[in-house]
Amino acid sequence: MHVNFEKFSDGILVGDELVIDGGMATFVVTEKIGNDLRCKCTDPGLLLPRAKLSFWRNGKLVERSFGLPTLSAKDWADIEFGIAEGVDCIALSFVKDDNDIKQLKAYLSRRSLEHIKIFAKIESLESLKNLKDIIKASDGVMVARGDLGVQIPLEQIPAIQESIVTLCRHLNKPVIVASQLLESMVEYPTPTRAEVADVSEAVRQYADAVMLSAESAIGAYPQKALSVLRVASERMESWSREESMQKLLPQHQLAIALPDRISEQICNCAVEMANNLAVDAIFVYTKHGHMASLLSRNRPNPPILAFTDDAHSRKGMNLYWGVIPLHLPLSDSMEDNFKKTISLMKSKDSVKPGDTILLVSDSDLNRPCAATSVFQSIQVRLVD
Repeated sequence: MHVNFEKFSDGILVGDELVIDGGMATFVVTEKIGNDLRCKCTDPGLLLPRAKLSFWRNGKLVERSFGLPTLSAKDWADIEFGIAEGVDCIALSFVKDDNDIKQLKAYLSRRSLEHIKIFAKIESLESLKNLKDIIKASDGVMVARGDLGVQIPLEQIPAIQESIVTLCRHLNKPVIVASQLLESMVEYPTPTRAEVADVSEAVRQYADAVMLSAESAIGAYPQKALSVLRVASERMESWSREESMQKLLPQHQLAIALPDRISEQICNCAVEMANNLAVDAIFVYTKHGHMASLLSRNRPNPPILAFTDDAHSRKGMNLYWGVIPLHLPLSDSMEDNFKKTISLMKSKDSVKPGDTILLVSDSDLNRPCAATSVFQSIQVRLVD
């Protein structure tokens, strides 16, 4: 096997294990000759192009830093292609620390492209060491379990996944669980029951989204895989609501400034009211989606219908747990907004006469300061 990297063997000792793609094949280093390694295969398997390689010594990953930039020349070319195609989100691979996120955000800001969201892919030991700073700097996180499993012992992956999901919810950042959710459906029309349980566990942890990879990209049954993902997710969400599991979720104060703390407390109280009153839906009127995200963070029982007049915000809110975003013009009048949105949702058969709606409005609608107290309020309405 030829590796086109001259420092590949630096720091490697005879007796170290070379693991291919997290265990698809394993070799032991028997001899080191200059920059070359002679290895003996101990676990035969398929060696694919662009396979991910890792070295292990006494059960621990051999950590090596080659000083390579997170974003290569090809990455920058891919980013330019994505911008030209109008992407809404960029998932940044192998993030080492928050500076990687800040660098890309600064670049997008200079191009007046702040609406493009940056998601950090957590897939290395370095990213785990700087996890909290990375989450704070990014717009969201992807738990890339496939690549993460190359550097982390497999038995640690479930606990690490749950800790990442929990921290993202505490910090109010959307989190996607990805990789190998329904891996067997790349070849077969039905998943293993263990894979269905894996999907359900990610939903039980209150991840904002679950994502297929090879199953839909190169798999033989992409539509069936998506159908299984949807059905398994919906069933677990229904069970969580039936058992009122969200009552067990601890909340941590995020805001420091008083106006932000008010918004946070309004959303916390709104969700508690919505659950206790068993309302049929929560309506939130928002410009940038901030209040919708704070409501989502509480994982309420009723659906959150988020109305915005900003097209980029509508797209971004699709990633928030339990949020159904809709794009329509909003006015200065709360009453007019309510009438307009009730009429719209009636036409979609989403609400009906007799339904109870809890209303929350966002202070980021750029209203006059004197009106802020009015628009940052909670109302309960009955649909006529």
